[in-house]
Amino acid sequence: MKITRQKHAKKHLGFFRNNFGVREPYQILLDGTFCQAALRGRIQLREQLPRYLMGETQLCTTRCVLKELETLGKELYGAKLIAQKCQVRNCRHFKSAVSGSECLLSMVEEGNPHHYFVATQDQNLSVKVKKSPGIPLMFIIQNTIVLDKPSPRTVAFVKAVESGQLVSVHEKQSIKQLKEEQGLVRNPERRRRRKKVGGPNPLSCLKKKKKAQDTKSPASEKKRRRKRIRNRSTPKVLSEQQGVEG
Repeated sequence: MKITRQKHAKKHLGFFRNNFGVREPYQILLDGTFCQAALRGRIQLREQLPRYLMGETQLCTTRCVLKELETLGKELYGAKLIAQKCQVRNCRHFKSAVSGSECLLSMVEEGNPHHYFVATQDQNLSVKVKKSPGIPLMFIIQNTIVLDKPSPRTVAFVKAVESGQLVSVHEKQSIKQLKEEQGLVRNPERRRRRKKVGGPNPLSCLKKKKKAQDTKSPASEKKRRRKRIRNRSTPKVLSEQQGVEG
């Protein structure tokens, strides 16, 4: 049974790798239900997942999942300890946390660009995940980890891509990279970096000149005052001389 499970897993991984760019290390998003099932089945996730997937794995979760496990109380304390040992991925819900299922769905939106696996026992979440193509789904059944086969929506999407009706997200990313390397598309990040580099501001130089002119103004005012004093004194001297002569 173990050999057949690994064969199926290898086949499914090859499908996601070739069509959606899934690669090692496999990033597996865990929710509270999956952690609880692993605890009950005494499954060592860090040891068994790499063996089952035959590759390097990273166990991940989100803040919303951890918050949800905290609110559920002592019954899921063991599941919370398992989730706390996982890498925490940043989600959009910084201000107000949402349910774990809603948070995981937001992490795989827009074509699952980070190639996350979703590991859950929640049936409602599984149904929603299968509606979006290109998301590997994992669950635990009879104390064993199972990688689900590609959903009908995923298979239909791949067929549409092969027939030329659609372009996969993986192909869009590769095309964009090729265009940037050949210079056909300008990278906006490079523009921003060029704008940041620059010389001194010419307006600052003008301000310094104005300050220099202002410092000279008190001296000029003193000179003007002195000239005025001299002009005032001359008529008095002339009047005194005229009185003496008379």
